[in-house]
Amino acid sequence: MEHDPHPQAVGIERLRAWWSHRQWLDRPHTGASAAEVLAATGWARSVGGAAPYLGLFARAGLGRAAVDAAVAALEVHELPSARGCTYVLPAADFALGLAAGAAAPEGELASAAKHLGVGRDEVEQLCLAVERVLAGSGPLDPAAIRAAVGDAARPLGEAGRKRGLTTTLPLALGLLQARGRIRRVPVNGRLDQQRYGYVGWDQPVRGDAVDLARRYFSWAAPATLKHFRWFSGFTAATARRAAAEAGLVPLAPGSDLLMPPELAKEFAAFEVPRDPHYTLLAGIDGIHLLHRDLPRLLDPADAARPLPAGRAGRTFGTEADPQTHLVLDRGRIVGLWEYDTERAEIVHQLFVPPDDALRDALTRTEAFVRDELGDARGFSLDSPKSRAPKVAALRAAMSRASGRTAG
Repeated sequence: MEHDPHPQAVGIERLRAWWSHRQWLDRPHTGASAAEVLAATGWARSVGGAAPYLGLFARAGLGRAAVDAAVAALEVHELPSARGCTYVLPAADFALGLAAGAAAPEGELASAAKHLGVGRDEVEQLCLAVERVLAGSGPLDPAAIRAAVGDAARPLGEAGRKRGLTTTLPLALGLLQARGRIRRVPVNGRLDQQRYGYVGWDQPVRGDAVDLARRYFSWAAPATLKHFRWFSGFTAATARRAAAEAGLVPLAPGSDLLMPPELAKEFAAFEVPRDPHYTLLAGIDGIHLLHRDLPRLLDPADAARPLPAGRAGRTFGTEADPQTHLVLDRGRIVGLWEYDTERAEIVHQLFVPPDDALRDALTRTEAFVRDELGDARGFSLDSPKSRAPKVAALRAAMSRASGRTAG
């Protein structure tokens, strides 16, 4: 992702601190609900990992039980949204989130029609069969749904397997989710896993590109059209039109960074906090992923650091996404961390000398992961075994830092 050509006109430290402020990472918002956090700071990317829990804990001190209760009450929910990717959304954004993701299952159906000979009528009939099966039932997993619909779902053979589609059922499930006719329910109520049942639903789907632009820039501004295109998946023309109709203005004359005019006065009066405020977040937290422009959060010296257990020659600043979880202070990445399940502790590499505030943030997050989550997986396939090289590299960094301190 390219940078704005005029960031120094404003000052990168001020921009980072502002992004952190808008993301509710400058102080704890104790008492806020999960829905309130997500409405104010943006949809939380969910890939079967701990990111939503870590983000809600960092911003509002919410424990897993409170988040799971919000999911069960449909105050927040994991839905296919922007680019067809799953995010955890507040109820107020369910309709817009589904509209933002509607193109993805249509694209999958078009691809299946082209390469596998699957017709729309066939899939629409299967959609009707799935809805009949789920009407009034409890959550059913895909295997139970397939058994219940019988011949309405058919296997797609070796050609389908090569394309990651063994039967026509996922096509119907994708369309029905995008239409708000069904929803996925985590089998144990937790967001950090990927085992689901499906239930019937009746959720309206509405919203357009301008609506999404207004929501996005309320969370992520100042941001460029390229940042918005990454998040939305829109074409350049659609993104430009949406930004124009949303009334966005340049952050400074000649800048590519845009923001809503109602935030301009607040930004003009904003000052970088003097005192640090540390938060431990997932690598896919919105502070990074809303823009997906990692170097903007890095000091140059930190961008040149090698990756923990990374390939030779790869540095932090050359990555599209962090390969570990993050420690932030006023919008700057000041460290990396992972959770060691064997020793039930956080291991880390810090880019700044630890003070009491940083040690307290590490201790609080470690206790949250240990006592409430059990692990801090980055994504569904992350495991203690796959993470072991990074854990070892971070533990070695801790030992080196401890040696320097002792010396």
